[in-house]
Amino acid sequence: MAVDGDSLAHRAYHALPKSIRLNAVVGFTQMLAQLWQAERPRAVLVGWDTLEVPTYRHEAFEAYQSGRVFEESILEQLALLPRVVEALGFAAAKAPGYEADDFLGAAVRDEEGRGGRVLVVTSDRDLFQLASERTTILAPVRGVSELARIGPAEVRERYGVEPGQVPDFIALRGDPSDRLPGARGIGPKKAADILREHGTLEAALAAGRFAAEAEELLLYRRIATVDASAPLPSLPDQTPTWREASTFVRELGLGALADRLAALGK
Repeated sequence: MAVDGDSLAHRAYHALPKSIRLNAVVGFTQMLAQLWQAERPRAVLVGWDTLEVPTYRHEAFEAYQSGRVFEESILEQLALLPRVVEALGFAAAKAPGYEADDFLGAAVRDEEGRGGRVLVVTSDRDLFQLASERTTILAPVRGVSELARIGPAEVRERYGVEPGQVPDFIALRGDPSDRLPGARGIGPKKAADILREHGTLEAALAAGRFAAEAEELLLYRRIATVDASAPLPSLPDQTPTWREASTFVRELGLGALADRLAALGK
């Protein structure tokens, strides 16, 4: 199971009252425990952004993710959460220049290469590009009590394109959350139509489409494509260390969460 740590942490932060001490830590840890109990994966990898260091995406396109401002309390908790993940006995992946998405892409490539199957847990629809016969996207609808399972058929139903065409689709349609403008005058339906006709962005450009925007569109697609070369930690079979995690969060002053984790270890 490959988890988008930042995605789940932000969901937890906004779902729980800020009056709860370390609310993102509490909500995220509960979500991760629930996911493990429901799915029983052989291993869990949680990928994280490194917010202090720009990636090649930020350097290549100045407007990328511009305007995002995070409260100090969530930043403090994001710095703490990889240690919580490791206390649980799971793997955390974080490195300068990479985003959480990249580690998830690397985990999918690694596990599929071993003949295994992957569950990718994220709210980020960009990661629909990872869906395959061996990889299913679990998209939280309400907390993690309700999850949409997205495979290739669901990607085709929602976007009208194949999973492998999702970066091309994003380049053409744009992505407001990342500040990617897309091609002028092209919405989701038209983007899907173009890819059904041409197959790829390069083929559309070779056919004479978007000549004035070609360089920008290729950059947008590169930005939207996960970098599966991101460095992964070792991912042997894992057994959750609920008691160790209980001790760790108790030291953070989270007694109720510690009790819940301790109960899982009995």
